[in-house]
Amino acid sequence: MRFAWVPIHNNERMDVMGTMTAKSTSVVAFLTGQHEQIKQLFEQVIAAQGKERERTFGQLRRLLAVHEAAEEEIVHPAGQKVIPDGDQVVGARVAEEKKANRALAELATLDVSSAEFEQKIVKLQMDVLAHARAEETQEFKQLEAKVSPEKLESMERAAERVEANAARSGTAGVSRMH
Repeated sequence: MRFAWVPIHNNERMDVMGTMTAKSTSVVAFLTGQHEQIKQLFEQVIAAQGKERERTFGQLRRLLAVHEAAEEEIVHPAGQKVIPDGDQVVGARVAEEKKANRALAELATLDVSSAEFEQKIVKLQMDVLAHARAEETQEFKQLEAKVSPEKLESMERAAERVEANAARSGTAGVSRMH
């Protein structure tokens, strides 16, 4: 299954999960909206069972993959340039992403009905949501303060293209968190 941002009207689009969303005007709003989708998908995976859990876990993995592709190629490089101590701030987020990627890869090998899966998905949820909060407070707010609205909008369009390419190329099936 392929997922990509599909423009619907001037102010709406279909996101990578097939949900209609309002078009944002900056990369920060775009990625923060995805953080909320990720939070909701974690809740759905944890609440689901059997085939439904497999399906929603697959959706979560795809969304994490395209989301991280955009951050890796668009947001993190900008953060390193404009945020004071940007290398350290971004480096900490990248380290968290690597840890989450290892946990996600391990989860993919487990039976979704097992107690081990349930314990590890809850731990991953806590780690990923803490990571998202850190991005929003330490990276995104700085970008909003230091980058022009026009550039943030341009970065959003670039992030959408990166995500669409990741989804088309098949890299969205497995998280790209590095």
